[in-house]
Amino acid sequence: MTINPEELLDFIKNRRSIRSFQDKEIPENEIQMILEAGRWAPSASNKQPWEFLVIKNKEMLKAISKKAIYGFHIKRAPLAIAIVGKINENPNYYVQDTSFVSMNMMLMAWSLGIGTCWIGALDRKAVKEMLDLDENDYLLTILPMGYIKG
Repeated sequence: MTINPEELLDFIKNRRSIRSFQDKEIPENEIQMILEAGRWAPSASNKQPWEFLVIKNKEMLKAISKKAIYGFHIKRAPLAIAIVGKINENPNYYVQDTSFVSMNMMLMAWSLGIGTCWIGALDRKAVKEMLDLDENDYLLTILPMGYIKG
């Protein structure tokens, strides 16, 4: 399969971080496509040291929003995906591997008309506790997602 390089470059250039979402549910098949794109990310030695948590609970989104310095928009998203690196599965490369995952997911979301924004400034310890993650889990990011408003 080939993709026109100019079209791909334009697609990449036009992707933006989105913080304003429509109040519209994302269909399950589109969520699955985004997760599948993440699963196909490259990883060192193909270890795939990751886990994805789809968060739809509004109270949880609101609570996470309060733990992210610039994450006010998390509570307005129909869902968010937590990307978690499994430290013990690939101790030297889990950050790089999960970073590839996040970009794949962000590009797939954009192709579906779904906006997202990398959330990096957050109280990882508090959010890990909320998500019931253990000490060997690395919370790379939370990606709030929704159809683009405006």
